[in-house]
Amino acid sequence: MSVDGAALGVRLRERDLSSAPAVLNLLESTAAADREQSARLLAEVSPAALGGEAPGHVIGVTGPPGAGKSTLLSALLHRWRELGQTVAVLAVDPSSRRSGGSLLGDRARIEFDPADRGVFIRSTSSGERHGGLAWATRSGAQALAAAFDAVVVETVGVGQAETDIADVADTVAVVVQPGSGDVLQFLKSGIMEIPDVLVVTKSDLGQIALSARRDLAAALRSLGRRHTPVLAVSSLAPASGIHELAAALADHRGEIDIGARRLAARRAGALRDFAVEYGEHGMRLVGGRSEAEKWLTRQDPKLNIPALFDCLRERMSERAQ
Repeated sequence: MSVDGAALGVRLRERDLSSAPAVLNLLESTAAADREQSARLLAEVSPAALGGEAPGHVIGVTGPPGAGKSTLLSALLHRWRELGQTVAVLAVDPSSRRSGGSLLGDRARIEFDPADRGVFIRSTSSGERHGGLAWATRSGAQALAAAFDAVVVETVGVGQAETDIADVADTVAVVVQPGSGDVLQFLKSGIMEIPDVLVVTKSDLGQIALSARRDLAAALRSLGRRHTPVLAVSSLAPASGIHELAAALADHRGEIDIGARRLAARRAGALRDFAVEYGEHGMRLVGGRSEAEKWLTRQDPKLNIPALFDCLRERMSERAQ
């Protein structure tokens, strides 16, 4: 029996948190009928249907494997729940070659009370976008932001994931650990433009953590980003720096133009999905990437990614005739 995507979207609009599992199940399905229902679901939580942007804060948490992201999220979850905020976490794992599903089950490493109805945690696979974010994860984060106060997308590794998460999240936190080469690798990797907040874990290590924090702050200053917070935290009991990190994430949300950031992300997402679906031939038919970007700026700013994708497809059909 087909799931009613529109009804699920309405439940999200009404902040029915219990709808979250069904929402993710639908968005992850590749069946043709479910894809149609997914579009109906996303239409119900689009800016046009909501009368503005979804109220939830979408936070990207990324960094090298083993940096302590899951332990950090456990501590952050506790803090957010203390503040009365509802939280959804999408933990992105590499895909199984056999099943296509989530391989590591990263949510198992995040400590939370399974009886707490204000928390939803789901391991999601990267799908065919190895190192990046699958369509279901990106769409899921945007949909859940209609119901949850905070939606966290946690990614494993470095590379395409950072580019993708910067297009999805309102705030991106990059996590590194001291004394492991993470800091040096981060400085070399060319992703210094991505973080809105930099987090050095394991501050309980003392001087080595302080040195890492100092090096990262100096690197940001050299790029003219002296206002990007660089925080040292420890998730070990008693945790330290967690309250400051939660405050820094909230402060960033309050400082940016959410509407403009999400509009740019929707346009970038539609263009990326179109390029994946139709390749270079399709991009040429719409006049190239630059022309496609200009075309998207002339569309209704309240359209969601599927609707913008359809605009590009219609444009391609018109130019092909």
